[in-house]
Amino acid sequence: MAIDMHSHYYGGLVDALRSRSLRPNVTTDGCGHSLLNAMTASTVMTPGYTELPARLAYLDRAGLTTQLLTFPGALGVDVMPIGDALGVVRDYNDHLAEICRQSSGRFIGLGGLPLADMAQAAVEMRRIRLSLGLAGAILPGNYFLSIATAETLQPVMQVANEAGALLMVHPGLMPGELSPQPYADNSVLRASALNLQASLSHMALTLLTSGMLESYPNIVFQVVNLGGTLPFILERLEAVAYSRSLPVKVTRSDLRRLVFDCASLGPRAIELAVNVVGADRIMLGTDYPIFEPSDVLASVAEARINDADKQSIVNGTAAIVLSQLV
Repeated sequence: MAIDMHSHYYGGLVDALRSRSLRPNVTTDGCGHSLLNAMTASTVMTPGYTELPARLAYLDRAGLTTQLLTFPGALGVDVMPIGDALGVVRDYNDHLAEICRQSSGRFIGLGGLPLADMAQAAVEMRRIRLSLGLAGAILPGNYFLSIATAETLQPVMQVANEAGALLMVHPGLMPGELSPQPYADNSVLRASALNLQASLSHMALTLLTSGMLESYPNIVFQVVNLGGTLPFILERLEAVAYSRSLPVKVTRSDLRRLVFDCASLGPRAIELAVNVVGADRIMLGTDYPIFEPSDVLASVAEARINDADKQSIVNGTAAIVLSQLV
Protein backbone atom coordinates (compact mmCIF):
# COMPACT_ATOMS: atom_id res chain seq x y z
CA MET A 1 0.00 0.00 0.00
CA ALA A 2 1.24 3.46 -0.92
CA ILE A 3 -0.59 6.42 0.64
CA ASP A 4 -0.34 9.84 -1.01
CA MET A 5 -0.88 12.48 1.68
CA HIS A 6 -0.63 15.63 -0.46
CA SER A 7 -2.87 16.17 -3.49
CA HIS A 8 -5.53 18.67 -4.47
CA TYR A 9 -8.96 18.21 -6.03
CA TYR A 10 -10.72 21.00 -7.93
CA GLY A 11 -13.96 19.25 -8.85
CA GLY A 12 -16.98 20.90 -7.24
CA LEU A 13 -15.44 24.37 -7.66
CA VAL A 14 -15.10 24.91 -11.39
CA ASP A 15 -18.73 25.77 -12.17
CA ALA A 16 -18.85 28.37 -9.40
CA LEU A 17 -15.53 29.87 -10.50
CA ARG A 18 -16.60 30.23 -14.14
CA SER A 19 -19.15 32.81 -13.06
CA ARG A 20 -16.52 35.06 -11.47
CA SER A 21 -14.80 37.90 -13.31
CA LEU A 22 -12.07 38.35 -10.68
CA ARG A 23 -9.45 35.90 -9.40
CA PRO A 24 -9.87 33.21 -8.31
CA ASN A 25 -11.82 32.14 -11.37
CA VAL A 26 -11.85 29.83 -14.37
CA THR A 27 -11.66 31.20 -17.90
CA THR A 28 -11.12 29.74 -21.38
CA ASP A 29 -7.96 30.49 -23.35
CA GLY A 30 -7.67 30.98 -27.10
CA CYS A 31 -7.21 27.24 -27.66
CA GLY A 32 -10.36 26.34 -25.77
CA HIS A 33 -8.56 25.09 -22.67
CA SER A 34 -9.93 25.78 -19.20
CA LEU A 35 -7.58 28.14 -17.43
CA LEU A 36 -7.49 28.08 -13.63
CA ASN A 37 -6.62 31.55 -12.34
CA ALA A 38 -5.53 31.34 -8.71
CA MET A 39 -4.58 34.35 -6.61
CA THR A 40 -0.92 34.01 -7.63
CA ALA A 41 -0.75 32.05 -10.91
CA SER A 42 -2.70 30.72 -13.90
CA THR A 43 -2.64 27.08 -15.03
CA VAL A 44 -4.19 25.10 -17.86
CA MET A 45 -6.25 22.39 -16.19
CA THR A 46 -5.53 18.80 -17.18
CA PRO A 47 -8.27 16.16 -16.68
CA GLY A 48 -6.79 15.19 -13.32
CA TYR A 49 -7.87 18.49 -11.81
CA THR A 50 -11.56 17.58 -11.90
CA GLU A 51 -12.13 14.14 -13.42
CA LEU A 52 -11.99 11.16 -11.08
CA PRO A 53 -11.36 8.54 -13.80
CA ALA A 54 -8.23 10.42 -14.85
CA ARG A 55 -7.10 10.64 -11.22
CA LEU A 56 -7.73 6.96 -10.59
CA ALA A 57 -5.78 6.07 -13.73
CA TYR A 58 -2.88 8.16 -12.42
CA LEU A 59 -3.00 6.43 -9.04
CA ASP A 60 -2.92 3.01 -10.68
CA ARG A 61 -0.11 4.06 -13.01
CA ALA A 62 1.93 5.50 -10.16
CA GLY A 63 1.30 2.58 -7.79
CA LEU A 64 -0.68 4.59 -5.24
CA THR A 65 -3.47 2.81 -3.41
CA THR A 66 -4.87 5.67 -1.31
CA GLN A 67 -4.85 9.43 -1.81
CA LEU A 68 -5.65 12.37 0.42
CA LEU A 69 -7.77 14.83 -1.58
CA THR A 70 -7.65 18.36 -0.28
CA PHE A 71 -9.51 21.56 -0.94
CA PRO A 72 -7.14 23.58 -3.16
CA GLY A 73 -5.94 25.99 -0.51
CA ALA A 74 -3.59 28.10 -2.62
CA LEU A 75 -6.42 28.85 -5.05
CA GLY A 76 -7.85 31.52 -2.75
CA VAL A 77 -11.53 30.48 -2.63
CA ASP A 78 -11.46 29.92 1.10
CA VAL A 79 -10.31 33.50 1.77
CA MET A 80 -12.84 35.28 -0.44
CA PRO A 81 -15.38 37.55 1.31
CA ILE A 82 -17.73 35.43 3.38
CA GLY A 83 -20.74 36.10 1.15
CA ASP A 84 -18.80 34.72 -1.82
CA ALA A 85 -17.03 31.88 -0.05
CA LEU A 86 -19.51 30.30 2.35
CA GLY A 87 -21.82 28.53 -0.09
CA VAL A 88 -19.02 27.53 -2.44
CA VAL A 89 -16.90 26.05 0.34
CA ARG A 90 -19.81 24.16 1.92
CA ASP A 91 -20.88 22.74 -1.45
CA TYR A 92 -17.33 21.65 -2.17
CA ASN A 93 -17.03 19.92 1.21
CA ASP A 94 -20.33 18.08 0.61
CA HIS A 95 -19.07 16.97 -2.80
CA LEU A 96 -15.70 15.84 -1.43
CA ALA A 97 -17.30 13.89 1.40
CA GLU A 98 -19.54 12.02 -1.05
CA ILE A 99 -16.55 11.11 -3.23
CA CYS A 100 -14.71 9.76 -0.21
CA ARG A 101 -17.74 7.77 0.99
CA GLN A 102 -18.11 6.10 -2.39
CA SER A 103 -14.41 5.38 -2.93
CA SER A 104 -14.14 2.20 -0.83
CA GLY A 105 -11.25 3.76 1.08
CA ARG A 106 -9.35 4.93 -2.00
CA PHE A 107 -9.85 8.58 -1.12
CA ILE A 108 -9.60 10.52 2.16
CA GLY A 109 -10.54 14.20 2.31
CA LEU A 110 -9.50 17.50 3.84
CA GLY A 111 -12.14 20.21 3.48
CA GLY A 112 -11.90 23.95 3.13
CA LEU A 113 -13.02 26.65 5.57
CA PRO A 114 -14.65 30.06 4.91
CA LEU A 115 -11.93 31.97 6.71
CA ALA A 116 -13.20 35.53 6.22
CA ASP A 117 -15.58 34.81 9.12
CA MET A 118 -13.84 32.82 11.85
CA ALA A 119 -17.09 31.90 13.61
CA GLN A 120 -18.43 30.43 10.36
CA ALA A 121 -15.11 28.70 9.81
CA ALA A 122 -15.41 27.04 13.22
CA VAL A 123 -18.95 25.88 12.41
CA GLU A 124 -17.71 24.38 9.16
CA MET A 125 -14.76 22.73 10.92
CA ARG A 126 -17.20 20.98 13.22
CA ARG A 127 -19.38 19.91 10.28
CA ILE A 128 -16.33 18.61 8.39
CA ARG A 129 -15.38 16.24 11.18
CA LEU A 130 -18.64 15.30 12.85
CA SER A 131 -21.17 15.36 10.01
CA LEU A 132 -19.18 14.82 6.82
CA GLY A 133 -16.56 12.48 8.24
CA LEU A 134 -13.65 14.16 6.51
CA ALA A 135 -10.24 13.87 8.17
CA GLY A 136 -9.78 17.59 8.73
CA ALA A 137 -9.05 20.78 6.83
CA ILE A 138 -6.38 22.67 4.92
CA LEU A 139 -5.23 26.05 6.26
CA PRO A 140 -3.48 28.88 4.36
CA GLY A 141 0.11 29.02 5.49
CA ASN A 142 0.30 32.81 5.74
CA TYR A 143 -1.65 32.55 9.00
CA PHE A 144 1.45 30.85 10.41
CA LEU A 145 3.99 33.47 9.39
CA SER A 146 3.61 34.97 12.88
CA ILE A 147 2.25 33.83 16.21
CA ALA A 148 -0.19 36.77 16.29
CA THR A 149 -1.93 35.80 13.05
CA ALA A 150 -1.91 32.11 13.95
CA GLU A 151 -3.79 32.93 17.16
CA THR A 152 -6.68 34.37 15.13
CA LEU A 153 -7.44 30.75 14.17
CA GLN A 154 -8.25 29.89 17.79
CA PRO A 155 -12.00 29.22 17.19
CA VAL A 156 -11.14 26.74 14.44
CA MET A 157 -8.39 25.13 16.49
CA GLN A 158 -10.65 24.62 19.49
CA VAL A 159 -13.20 22.74 17.40
CA ALA A 160 -10.53 20.73 15.58
CA ASN A 161 -9.01 19.74 18.92
CA GLU A 162 -12.37 18.71 20.37
CA ALA A 163 -13.15 16.52 17.36
CA GLY A 164 -9.60 15.38 16.64
CA ALA A 165 -8.42 16.44 13.20
CA LEU A 166 -5.61 16.57 10.68
CA LEU A 167 -4.77 20.14 9.71
CA MET A 168 -2.55 20.66 6.68
CA VAL A 169 -0.54 23.89 6.71
CA HIS A 170 -0.15 24.75 3.04
CA PRO A 171 1.05 27.91 1.26
CA GLY A 172 -1.82 30.32 0.79
CA LEU A 173 -2.97 33.88 1.46
CA MET A 174 -5.06 35.16 4.37
CA PRO A 175 -8.31 37.06 3.74
CA GLY A 176 -7.63 40.54 2.40
CA GLU A 177 -4.01 39.90 1.46
CA LEU A 178 -2.84 40.98 -1.96
CA SER A 179 -0.99 38.58 -4.22
CA PRO A 180 2.78 39.08 -4.00
CA GLN A 181 4.42 41.05 -6.79
CA PRO A 182 6.49 38.98 -9.21
CA TYR A 183 10.26 39.11 -8.94
CA ALA A 184 12.20 41.08 -11.54
CA ASP A 185 13.83 37.92 -12.90
CA ASN A 186 13.44 34.17 -12.51
CA SER A 187 10.15 34.92 -10.80
CA VAL A 188 8.62 31.45 -10.88
CA LEU A 189 11.75 29.82 -9.49
CA ARG A 190 12.22 32.49 -6.81
CA ALA A 191 8.58 32.51 -5.73
CA SER A 192 7.51 28.87 -6.15
CA ALA A 193 10.71 27.21 -4.99
CA LEU A 194 13.08 29.41 -3.00
CA ASN A 195 10.61 31.73 -1.29
CA LEU A 196 7.95 29.08 -0.79
CA GLN A 197 10.34 26.69 0.93
CA ALA A 198 11.66 29.42 3.21
CA SER A 199 8.13 30.48 4.13
CA LEU A 200 7.25 26.92 5.13
CA SER A 201 10.08 27.03 7.66
CA HIS A 202 8.53 30.15 9.18
CA MET A 203 5.19 28.35 9.41
CA ALA A 204 6.69 25.38 11.20
CA LEU A 205 8.60 27.68 13.56
CA THR A 206 5.33 29.38 14.52
CA LEU A 207 3.71 26.05 15.35
CA LEU A 208 6.69 25.00 17.44
CA THR A 209 7.06 28.23 19.42
CA SER A 210 3.45 29.44 19.82
CA GLY A 211 2.21 26.93 22.39
CA MET A 212 -0.37 25.61 19.91
CA LEU A 213 0.94 22.06 20.07
CA GLU A 214 0.46 22.05 23.83
CA SER A 215 -2.95 23.73 23.67
CA TYR A 216 -4.34 21.44 20.96
CA PRO A 217 -2.94 17.95 21.58
CA ASN A 218 -5.66 16.22 19.53
CA ILE A 219 -4.70 17.99 16.31
CA VAL A 220 -2.13 16.47 13.95
CA PHE A 221 -0.37 19.33 12.18
CA GLN A 222 1.01 18.45 8.75
CA VAL A 223 3.51 20.85 7.19
CA VAL A 224 3.97 20.25 3.48
CA ASN A 225 7.15 19.87 1.40
CA LEU A 226 9.32 18.50 4.22
CA GLY A 227 8.85 21.65 6.28
CA GLY A 228 10.59 23.87 3.77
CA THR A 229 14.25 24.49 4.49
CA LEU A 230 14.07 23.34 8.11
CA PRO A 231 15.99 20.06 7.73
CA PHE A 232 18.85 21.96 6.11
CA ILE A 233 19.02 24.86 8.57
CA LEU A 234 18.13 23.16 11.87
CA GLU A 235 21.74 23.21 13.02
CA ARG A 236 21.92 26.91 12.20
CA LEU A 237 18.77 27.53 14.23
CA GLU A 238 20.30 25.70 17.17
CA ALA A 239 23.60 27.55 16.86
CA VAL A 240 21.93 30.97 16.73
CA ALA A 241 19.66 30.20 19.68
CA TYR A 242 22.50 28.99 21.91
CA SER A 243 25.06 31.61 20.92
CA ARG A 244 22.63 34.42 21.63
CA SER A 245 21.03 32.81 24.71
CA LEU A 246 17.55 32.96 23.19
CA PRO A 247 14.76 31.77 25.51
CA VAL A 248 13.20 29.68 22.71
CA LYS A 249 15.19 26.97 21.01
CA VAL A 250 14.14 24.56 18.25
CA THR A 251 15.65 21.08 18.25
CA ARG A 252 15.27 17.85 16.33
CA SER A 253 12.89 16.52 18.97
CA ASP A 254 10.72 19.62 18.50
CA LEU A 255 10.42 18.99 14.76
CA ARG A 256 9.22 15.47 15.52
CA ARG A 257 6.06 16.92 17.05
CA LEU A 258 4.89 17.69 13.50
CA VAL A 259 4.41 15.46 10.47
CA PHE A 260 5.64 16.32 7.00
CA ASP A 261 5.07 15.20 3.43
CA CYS A 262 7.71 14.97 0.71
CA ALA A 263 5.67 16.46 -2.15
CA SER A 264 7.71 17.94 -5.03
CA LEU A 265 11.05 17.00 -3.46
CA GLY A 266 13.58 14.38 -4.49
CA PRO A 267 15.77 11.63 -3.03
CA ARG A 268 18.54 13.87 -1.67
CA ALA A 269 16.03 16.04 0.21
CA ILE A 270 14.30 12.93 1.55
CA GLU A 271 17.63 11.56 2.83
CA LEU A 272 18.36 14.78 4.69
CA ALA A 273 14.89 14.97 6.21
CA VAL A 274 15.07 11.35 7.38
CA ASN A 275 18.41 12.01 9.05
CA VAL A 276 17.12 15.15 10.77
CA VAL A 277 13.44 14.42 11.51
CA GLY A 278 13.07 10.66 11.16
CA ALA A 279 11.15 8.66 8.57
CA ASP A 280 8.38 7.99 11.07
CA ARG A 281 7.41 11.69 10.79
CA ILE A 282 7.47 11.81 6.97
CA MET A 283 4.70 10.85 4.55
CA LEU A 284 4.48 10.40 0.81
CA GLY A 285 3.14 13.36 -1.17
CA THR A 286 2.66 13.98 -4.91
CA ASP A 287 1.08 17.45 -5.12
CA TYR A 288 -1.06 15.94 -7.88
CA PRO A 289 -2.27 17.21 -10.34
CA ILE A 290 0.18 20.12 -10.25
CA PHE A 291 3.21 17.80 -10.40
CA GLU A 292 1.67 14.93 -12.34
CA PRO A 293 4.88 13.94 -14.19
CA SER A 294 6.84 13.39 -10.98
CA ASP A 295 7.31 9.86 -9.69
CA VAL A 296 7.43 10.25 -5.95
CA LEU A 297 7.74 6.52 -5.30
CA ALA A 298 10.91 6.47 -7.42
CA SER A 299 12.30 9.33 -5.31
CA VAL A 300 11.76 7.30 -2.15
CA ALA A 301 13.23 4.19 -3.76
CA GLU A 302 16.35 6.11 -4.85
CA ALA A 303 16.90 7.70 -1.45
CA ARG A 304 19.91 6.30 0.44
CA ILE A 305 17.89 5.21 3.47
CA ASN A 306 17.06 1.75 4.77
CA ASP A 307 14.04 -0.29 3.72
CA ALA A 308 12.22 0.24 7.02
CA ASP A 309 12.49 4.01 6.58
CA LYS A 310 11.23 3.74 3.02
CA GLN A 311 8.24 1.76 4.21
CA SER A 312 7.46 4.39 6.84
CA ILE A 313 7.39 7.10 4.21
CA VAL A 314 5.38 5.09 1.68
CA ASN A 315 2.61 4.15 4.09
CA GLY A 316 3.61 3.59 7.71
CA THR A 317 3.56 7.15 9.01
CA ALA A 318 0.34 8.00 7.17
CA ALA A 319 -1.38 4.86 8.46
CA ILE A 320 -0.59 5.87 12.04
CA VAL A 321 -1.80 9.43 11.49
CA LEU A 322 -5.04 8.30 9.87
CA SER A 323 -5.70 5.71 12.58
CA GLN A 324 -5.80 8.56 15.13
CA LEU A 325 -8.68 10.21 13.25
CA VAL A 326 -11.18 7.34 13.19
